Amino acid sequence: MPTTFRPYQPDQMLLMPPKLRDWVPPSHLAHHVSDVVDAMDISVLYERYEGDGRRAKPYSPWMMLKVLIYGYATGVFSSRGIARKLEEDVAFRMLGAGNFPDHRTICTFRRRNLEHLRGLFLQVVRLSREMGLSRFGTLSIDGTKVRANASKRKAMSYERMVREEARLAEEIEGLLTAADGEDVEEDRRFGEEVRGDELPAELQRREDRLAAIRAAKERLEAAQRKADDERGRAPGQARSAKNGREYAREYGEPEAKAQSNFTDPQSRIMKTSTEGFQQCYNAQTVVDDANQMVVDASVSACASDQGELISRLDAVEEEFDTQPEAVLADAGYCNEADLVALEARGIDGYVAVGREGKKQVAVDPKTRPATARMKKKLDTAAGRVRYARRKWLSEAPNGWIKEVLGFRRFSFRGLAKVQAEWHLVCLALNIKRIATLKAA
Repeated sequence: MPTTFRPYQPDQMLLMPPKLRDWVPPSHLAHHVSDVVDAMDISVLYERYEGDGRRAKPYSPWMMLKVLIYGYATGVFSSRGIARKLEEDVAFRMLGAGNFPDHRTICTFRRRNLEHLRGLFLQVVRLSREMGLSRFGTLSIDGTKVRANASKRKAMSYERMVREEARLAEEIEGLLTAADGEDVEEDRRFGEEVRGDELPAELQRREDRLAAIRAAKERLEAAQRKADDERGRAPGQARSAKNGREYAREYGEPEAKAQSNFTDPQSRIMKTSTEGFQQCYNAQTVVDDANQMVVDASVSACASDQGELISRLDAVEEEFDTQPEAVLADAGYCNEADLVALEARGIDGYVAVGREGKKQVAVDPKTRPATARMKKKLDTAAGRVRYARRKWLSEAPNGWIKEVLGFRRFSFRGLAKVQAEWHLVCLALNIKRIATLKAA
């Protein structure tokens, strides 16, 4: 008896239109993304479309936002990649519902709505709080270095800028002199009416590079002037008012090794855990201990975590009108002023005084009493157990972002745009986390 196979007719047309949501299983992440976005208030995304209606029909912001978030939640970050998935991937096609925006449209939508991504991120955090997934009892803060959209090879030190500026200026002067001589010779040969005043390509390249170097040099000098002003140093002041020592550099003169990047001037060379020194930003996450939801996210252009602890707690209080009972942080956040502030707020802090595995740090209780009290607390068995929770609370979400989502490099340049993209990344991670917790 011959085997009877199930019908297979690729060219058979469907007699009834299919329901798009049936294309993927009910527990699929795409459904969770769609449901969470449907529960959000995205009226702010519609404001730019308000008018008299005389425009080509734009794509629905609901659809565009769902597709964008699902892309980040599944490791597809480029607009071209998302556009390609809309044609090839069933889950993307379900969210797109028969719409196929091209990569320029996707890129434009994301770029125009960068300023709204923080608000959307906060909405998801509030949703998780209403669902009981975030409780703000204990928060853990940590930073991770994320590659900037720039190469460290496009950076130059201040010392080299000074040398290159002088060299290029000299070369340009020589080329101009040679060009003047050539103009005189051409006037003699062809007559003065013949044009020939186009700028030589070689000279244009040098002038462009000189302009870029001078702009970067000015950025470094402006940053140094600001730093000198914050330290209380006045222009022309040669000695420190505190100890009378002579300053090593003139007012507003950066260190010789200070660097600026030509591609993304606001990014910095930072040491990463796996790739050595790279052009990076320092991305911060504040994680709730209930279910490891990211409740606050920010980005800085400083490699150090100093000063981030209290500012992040302030942001949490401002947005959610609450302060945690306890906070966990590693040694990068430890300083006397912040520990005093934690005590003043009644927050039970567990902030490492020294690096784990390193030599014990000696703390003078007379000059740093709050640090001494923190060290004493962490030296107890209960303190060590409580602080040990920090590793799996904070480091796991950062690991999920880099290893599960695959997000290791920003798509945008400039601190404000990078900050917005980081909110989109954490928003996508939180929705994925909600889907996982609901399925458990």
